[in-house]
Amino acid sequence: MRQEFETILQAVRAGYPAELRRQVGEGVYVRRFLPPERLILLGGGHVALALYRAALALDFAVTVVDDRPEFARADRFPEALTLCASFAEAVPKLAVGAGDYVCILTRGHESDMVCLRQLLSGPEPRYLGMIGSQRRVTGVKEMLIGEGFDPGRLARLHAPIGLDIGAVTPGEIAVSIAGELIAVRHAQEQVPGLLPQQNTDFAALNLLQDDRQRVALLLVLSTRGSTPVKGGALMALAADGRMGGTIGGGPGEGKALELARECLATGTPCQNQVDMTGLVTTGELVCGGVMDVWIEPLQEA
Repeated sequence: MRQEFETILQAVRAGYPAELRRQVGEGVYVRRFLPPERLILLGGGHVALALYRAALALDFAVTVVDDRPEFARADRFPEALTLCASFAEAVPKLAVGAGDYVCILTRGHESDMVCLRQLLSGPEPRYLGMIGSQRRVTGVKEMLIGEGFDPGRLARLHAPIGLDIGAVTPGEIAVSIAGELIAVRHAQEQVPGLLPQQNTDFAALNLLQDDRQRVALLLVLSTRGSTPVKGGALMALAADGRMGGTIGGGPGEGKALELARECLATGTPCQNQVDMTGLVTTGELVCGGVMDVWIEPLQEA
C-alpha cells in the first residue's frame, strides 16, 4: 500500500477529513478530502423523499426522522438511516454536530418548534434550514425569540428553505434545497493553497494507494476561463489502463491522460497546461478554458 493515500482513505472512512499536500514550483497546494457529510431530514414527506434522492447523488449520508410509521420506512428510504419516533425523542439522540446539515421538513409549525428548540439548545450545525411560508417562518422565529433563544442563531436559519428559484412542486423544492446545500458546502474557509474541490472519490484513492503497479496522479492546481472542473479535481491512471476519478471528461481530460501516459513511461513528474480554448471534437464545442494540471507518476513497490 502507498502509505500516504492509505492514510487518507483510513481517515475519511473513519469520518475525518484528510489532506494531500504538494509543492509545485514555488506554490504549495492543499487538496482536502471530506468524509460523506450527514444530512438529517426531520420529516419524511414528499419533499423529503425528493430531497433524499437528490442528496444521494451529492454523496450525503442521509438520516430521515418522522413520527409516522408510514413515512419513516426503510423501504421508502432504502439507502438512508430511518428513525420512527417523536421529534422530541429523536433529535437529542442524533447528537447533531458542527459538520451536519439539517433540514426541518415537518408537517406543521408545532413540530417545527419542537425540532428547533432541541437544535438551538445544542451545537450549531453547518446548515440548518426549515420549510414553510414566510409568514410561518416569521411566526416561529418570533415565538422562539420570545422564549429566550438566541436571535443571532435564528437569523442564520435558512428559512424559507432553499434557493429562491420559484420552486413549486416537491421535486423543484428539493432541487432548490440541494442547491443551497451545495452553496454552503463550498463556502470556502481562507486557507492558503486550499483547492476548492474537496470531495472524496474512493475509486481514485483506491487506485492511488495500490502499489502493485505504476499509477499516475493527476491533480488540477488551478483553472482559468470556462473549465468543466475547479482546482482540486483529481484522478488516477494505472499502467494497465484502469482509471478512477475525473478532471472533467472530454478532450481536455483526454489530453491530460496522454501526458500522464508519457509521465508513466518516463517516471518523471510534470506540470502542464491543458488548453481547451477553441477545441472542437466531432462537431461539438467543448467548455474551453485552461487547466493547470500536476501529473505525478507513483512507482510500484
